[in-house]
Amino acid sequence: LIYEYAQPTDCEREVWNQVNAVLQESESILSGLQAYKGAGQEIRDGIQNPNDMLLQERAWNSVCPLVIRLKKFYAFSLKLEEALQSLLESLTCPPYTPTQHLEREQALAKQFAEILHFTLRFDELKMRIPAIQNDFSYYRRTISRNRLNNMNLDIENEVNNEMANRMSLFYAEATPMLKTLSTATTNFVTENKTLPLENTTDCLSTMASVCKVMLETPEYTSRFNSEDTLLFCMRVMVGVIILYDHVHPNGAFNKSSKIDMKGCIKVLKDQPADNVEGLLNALKFTTKHLNDESTPKNIRTMLQ
Repeated sequence: LIYEYAQPTDCEREVWNQVNAVLQESESILSGLQAYKGAGQEIRDGIQNPNDMLLQERAWNSVCPLVIRLKKFYAFSLKLEEALQSLLESLTCPPYTPTQHLEREQALAKQFAEILHFTLRFDELKMRIPAIQNDFSYYRRTISRNRLNNMNLDIENEVNNEMANRMSLFYAEATPMLKTLSTATTNFVTENKTLPLENTTDCLSTMASVCKVMLETPEYTSRFNSEDTLLFCMRVMVGVIILYDHVHPNGAFNKSSKIDMKGCIKVLKDQPADNVEGLLNALKFTTKHLNDESTPKNIRTMLQ
């Protein structure tokens, strides 16, 4: 359904083009994050030798380009948020059911899946780079100190105080991109009061079911041309579960949930541990209802 090579139909084209422009940037964002080395050594040298102006300068000059890069990632999260809302609008509007939408607008459904795939890859990488927050903290401390000394720094034209505050909140999240999408989905539901909530939650639970069936059916998995396709399916499944859990008042883990959580977790646990550790952590730490009393014990145990 979602993972074949789908071409946009005429009625999908406008939204497809808008989202495609965002998705085309996603690979360069990921490679920029992957190449992020941080300025840990330079910062340590500067802090240990506060009177050595050369080392202060070296630390500052190492951090500034990194902060510009972090701003680019943050700005991309805002574009992603917009793209997601356009897709949700298209995939949930009456008169069609979520299943009919996913069949009629396969190219948009695939883009929705690609956004989730990118999001989980970004957050898995970010979790492994503690340097991001260290670099940014150093940047903010230095800016504050220089403000006290009335030094005007060019970089403030790029990253002013308000932008730095927003970036700080973004990078303080364990999974910043997922958080952005969860908030965007919640806002979409809140702002579209006339749209039945089920239109959105059924769209998400249908996608979760499709992924789960593909992952647990040898007939499908044998057709996957690489491990990447397997990872793609797993990331999309986890992504839609997290969005569903944020949007549905009872969440994804409840007995009444339309997502077979036990089956989904089992499918993940059947994979090599290295491939799924980040995804299981996302279910543990980025969902909203896992620790609710209504979550069956066996599901909580599976995620311990």
